[in-house]
Amino acid sequence: MSSSTYVLYQYTPSLVAAIIFAALFVLTTAFHLYQRVKAHSKYFNPFIVGGIFQIIGYCARAVSHFHTTSTTLYAMQTLFVLLAPNLYAASIYMVLGRIIVFLRGEHLSVVPVRFLTKIFVMGDVLSFVLQGAGGGVMSSSGSANLLVVGQWIIVAGLCVQLLFFGAFIITSMLFHTRISQQPTQEAENSKVRGFPRDWRGLLSALYIASVLILIRSIYRVIEFAQGNSGYVISHEVFLYVFDATMMFLVMIVMNSFHPSVVLQGNPTINHKAQRESRNDTELEEMHV
Repeated sequence: MSSSTYVLYQYTPSLVAAIIFAALFVLTTAFHLYQRVKAHSKYFNPFIVGGIFQIIGYCARAVSHFHTTSTTLYAMQTLFVLLAPNLYAASIYMVLGRIIVFLRGEHLSVVPVRFLTKIFVMGDVLSFVLQGAGGGVMSSSGSANLLVVGQWIIVAGLCVQLLFFGAFIITSMLFHTRISQQPTQEAENSKVRGFPRDWRGLLSALYIASVLILIRSIYRVIEFAQGNSGYVISHEVFLYVFDATMMFLVMIVMNSFHPSVVLQGNPTINHKAQRESRNDTELEEMHV
């Protein structure tokens, strides 16, 4: 493993915390994989890959406990943990588009459904590329100047993510308000299942997951804006409270309110939904 004389960590990474979260992400990712196979929900592939990223990241972090100067391990734990939420976001964006088509509420969406998923996923891809580039510069360099450059590239990527997630939440809420006021027949039929197993429960899950990712992204912006000697990055507890815990909760929420419970097996999904599914598959391949 390559090593650096530059101080990569302001502390010795906790072995116990890294192992605990690696194990937690293994459990929830395995369950997501089971749900995906059972329901044939291809649009959740990026979400599962995000879980795998978390596992790799925290495993690398656990090994970093014994090799605090290894730039290879530092790069792995930095990049995989940093980029996982973008993969969660890709699936979340796809789910909203499928909900709208499922309910035949295209006329109630403020963004045309044929563009909705593409717009948000493209924003996610931009954020992913910026954070990946910044993380690569930051973790592979022993230079303090390049480290700062990498941190600010990551901040730019996180700001893009915050911008698109904010727009996504507003778009979701406007659609939610409109379809509540002008419910389609499909929306009324879905309510027969009862909350939270209908579209209202699934939208609530998307709100919760989105807010958790927003909290995590705000934490990361503060962390990288303060720099490598800042208070936040110098205290490992913030990583586990505002990143690891938030992202684990995102995965648990989507385990509990899996989209397939609402979106699968309903005869009202027509050829538009099939086209949406094909578009989602193309976006998955592009994103992953």
